[in-house]
Amino acid sequence: MTVTHNAAQNRYELQVDHGLAIAVYRQQGDARIFTHTEVPPEDEGKGIGARIVKAALEDTRKQGFKIVPACSFVVAYVRRHPEFDDNRS
Repeated sequence: MTVTHNAAQNRYELQVDHGLAIAVYRQQGDARIFTHTEVPPEDEGKGIGARIVKAALEDTRKQGFKIVPACSFVVAYVRRHPEFDDNRS
């Protein structure tokens, strides 16, 4: 399973057993604001959300953008993985 960046729709995508998992962002200057994460209900609890968010955040950093978590799932992920927290002191 490979996470792909769909820049035309401002989201990262991962094809899973029951559909498409996504991590949606809004580009604002030098930041990507992650606004929504969705995994098909049948595929929840399998670590898919974490996989797609990790790939999205790593790619965002690789491209030189700041990470701004706005969706609750990404906020929780960044709390557990502070290396992605651009608001740390």
